[in-house]
Amino acid sequence: QVQLVESGGGLVQNGGSLRLSCAASGTISTFNVMKWYRQAPGKQRELVAAITSVGATNYTDSVKGRFTISRDNAKNTMYLQMNGLKPEDTAVYLCYAAIWKIGRDYDYWGQGTQVTVSA
Repeated sequence: QVQLVESGGGLVQNGGSLRLSCAASGTISTFNVMKWYRQAPGKQRELVAAITSVGATNYTDSVKGRFTISRDNAKNTMYLQMNGLKPEDTAVYLCYAAIWKIGRDYDYWGQGTQVTVSA
């Protein structure tokens, strides 16, 4: 029923900026939490940022002050604004959403968008 589609990735130079989008086929106000993960070659998946249905946010230490997560309920879209990009930010960025119900949880994943930062 729910599909998540990422866009906005690309190739940028050290210090550049990108804005990633995650468009949902469902209504994002029904998601208890939405998150951005990233995975670089040879490394395990890392949680980058999260936002709850009431707007509370969290970030991994390495992106604090550089990245901003947000959501637009009218457009059913979540965003990740990335400033001051570094080569170590290079990865596939993945959108995630969850619905928590009594008895079980529901998890949804996008296919990912590539971000490459040149040194």
